[in-house]
Amino acid sequence: MQIMVNQSDIFEVILVGFPGLPDHLYNFVSAVMLLVYIISLVANGSVIILVSLNVQLHKPMYLIIANLAASDLLFDTLTLPKLVARYWFGSSTMSFHVCVFQMFWIHHLGSLDSYLLLLMAIDRYVAVSQPLKYSTIITNQKVFVACGFSWLILAPSTKILTVIDALSIVLCSSNKINTLFCTNVSVLALACNDVAIKKQAAFTSAMIVLLLPLAFILLSYAMIISVIAKSAHVNNWKKAFYTCSLHLFLVALYYIPRIFNYIVTNIPLVVIKADVNAVLLFLYSVVPHLANPIVYFLQTKEIQQTLGNILKMLRF
Repeated sequence: MQIMVNQSDIFEVILVGFPGLPDHLYNFVSAVMLLVYIISLVANGSVIILVSLNVQLHKPMYLIIANLAASDLLFDTLTLPKLVARYWFGSSTMSFHVCVFQMFWIHHLGSLDSYLLLLMAIDRYVAVSQPLKYSTIITNQKVFVACGFSWLILAPSTKILTVIDALSIVLCSSNKINTLFCTNVSVLALACNDVAIKKQAAFTSAMIVLLLPLAFILLSYAMIISVIAKSAHVNNWKKAFYTCSLHLFLVALYYIPRIFNYIVTNIPLVVIKADVNAVLLFLYSVVPHLANPIVYFLQTKEIQQTLGNILKMLRF
């Protein structure tokens, strides 16, 4: 029989990280996490700085990329240093309320990435289908408002209920977060009271946030391909295929593991091992944050030129 306790009685939770990880691998994992964070810090930070400093990059597409980089960098800052501390220094505890705070931002930024990828797909569709009217349809001001709305209203509004649900649970004597960081599923797993309705509501919200933008993203790229298919220029085909394939790679990297994990964990008779779940969480939460800036650096000549000019200036 589990013992029910007040939140004030359990003021700390234990972050397990990768369940079942042997002790002799702790230093290796912490070093990998630190390296991943440094790469994310440098790559995403560079995108933000370059777009901010170069007036020529003050264009809708680059503003969206900079917002995506800021979201990814904030996510990694809220999660990876704690994982490094957990494995390097044995600092595995945090207060329950800090855990809920981390949970809110994790889901908030995950939703935000979804909306920003949608804005990026819309931007590309208008650029391809209405090249002459693009500058009047997609403006910096409209993108700024859309990104601000996503940051301040759209993404948070879907996660406030998640926080309320987490703070209203009755905690059990077990206080282990059996994964890499605090998520809605891992926090609700600490509850003694019946949270089936809360889990169902969280799953429904996640599917709406993920599947609706994904549907529009896929529709946008399908329409882009349709527009290019009508073009007689071979170069247009090559350029469109290159651009779409890179963007769709990032979309797949973000959505496929995330949707798979959400769906499978909500099938009653299917049980995913905690280690597998942790790896999936890392795959869809952190890996895209490394891939996004690298892909955009490779794809965007303006960003490459800006970086090259800055490096030349630093040499002298």
